[in-house]
Amino acid sequence: MIRLTRLADYAVLLMTHLGHEWARHPDRIHNAGGLSAETHIPTPTVSKLLGVMSRGGLLVSHRGQAGGYSLARAPEAISVADIVGAVDGPIALTDCLTDDSDCGIESLCGVRTSWQKINRVIRHALSEISLAELCADQLQMFAPRKPAARETVSDL
Repeated sequence: MIRLTRLADYAVLLMTHLGHEWARHPDRIHNAGGLSAETHIPTPTVSKLLGVMSRGGLLVSHRGQAGGYSLARAPEAISVADIVGAVDGPIALTDCLTDDSDCGIESLCGVRTSWQKINRVIRHALSEISLAELCADQLQMFAPRKPAARETVSDL
């Protein structure tokens, strides 16, 4: 099973929340405690993710008493690949696709080229999905649904 780390999953959730907030108040600065309360992600995890994503260029850190974090760019300009890459490092499905691979059979492996193709496709797919799209999908999912029109005898 191909799976993101829990930290990357939390990062996507946190960034989606920040994307929603950015749409309403682009200049708002968020702190770890507030984000933790709003997303239900533990404060130490939020703090860690904020630092990681700031170092990854996705967030801007604001110093001072009213300091915190804000998106470094519009949600349309941030991809899922950017978020996952900032938290988990380069997207690689197998160890042989990383720079520090220590696979003992790498030179004899007949599927390495195939793994590279698969990895490129997955990386491309994640880079094509923007934070704005995640936010829109979430809004659509939780939007109030219109009640279905009632059937009448004449409809039957």
